[in-house]
Amino acid sequence: MKQCLPFLMLVILLVVPLQAAPAPQKILFDCDLGGDIDDAFALALILTSPEFEVLGITLDHGLTEKRAQVACQMLYHLGLEKIPVAVGRQTPNVAGKDKLPGPYSAQFYWAEGFSKIKPIATPASDFIIQTLRKYPNEVILFTVGPVPNIADVIQKDPGALKLAKKIYSMFGSFYLGYGSNPVPSAEWNVVADVASSKAFVEAGIPITYAGLDITTFVTFEEKMRVKLFQRHSPLTDALSGLYTLWSNETGYDTPVLFDAVAVAMALWPDLFQTRPAHVKVTDGGYTVLDEGKTPNGEVGMTVNKDEFLRRVMKRWLQQNLGRP
Repeated sequence: MKQCLPFLMLVILLVVPLQAAPAPQKILFDCDLGGDIDDAFALALILTSPEFEVLGITLDHGLTEKRAQVACQMLYHLGLEKIPVAVGRQTPNVAGKDKLPGPYSAQFYWAEGFSKIKPIATPASDFIIQTLRKYPNEVILFTVGPVPNIADVIQKDPGALKLAKKIYSMFGSFYLGYGSNPVPSAEWNVVADVASSKAFVEAGIPITYAGLDITTFVTFEEKMRVKLFQRHSPLTDALSGLYTLWSNETGYDTPVLFDAVAVAMALWPDLFQTRPAHVKVTDGGYTVLDEGKTPNGEVGMTVNKDEFLRRVMKRWLQQNLGRP
């Protein structure tokens, strides 16, 4: 009988197929990298997550070419320069109020003069359309900044966004405002371009919202920052440099990881509770819920903050990204 065991095991292996590992989830990341520091941390989470296949990074709002330069340098240092970077149209800081160009962020100094790799020639909105049509119902789209690129997509090809597998957006304030204020705020990504925000929520596509309700209290405290920046890898050194420029410019020491929370909603759904709701945008840039209408999305209600921070720290500390 013992002699038959190897043969039986071989038969079992041949008959019972090995379960293949799931393919990485295709994603697009639309952001305003180089504004608040949370975009850099969100991108760091994406790039250290093997669950994701990053099809492209698109830059929106303000001086988009400078934002793209930051993205290109970050990807180059990490050996990920094959990821396409697409530039959206330049916008004022607040559409309808300010004039072009948008402000020059201190974080832009980090990549000033970098030219070893450059963005693709295709505009961001066209790149999003092409990617969604190439991979219908396969791509998760993240939006973690103002949404002029998305409004351009809707204007150029109204059906394209409906081909996204899912859309996660750091967008809005439903029950809590900035700093956990019980009065909702006109959240920045909305109020920076109200017309684009209205087009986004009214496009007839389901959106999962990571609003201030689940993001505003997710702070990256000093103890964690010290550990991360002492890691001294290409990724953590990039984050440290961008953080220092942001902190010096704004006078803030403790980042809020708004955008990284939106990424985690797709990565670790077990950490969140959501509810279906109908979201609309007011002329003042507020996001309000209309309980009398059919839901057009999911609103984040709770997040397991401690476990989220534990998981992101593990990702960032244990990664080994960098050029060989």
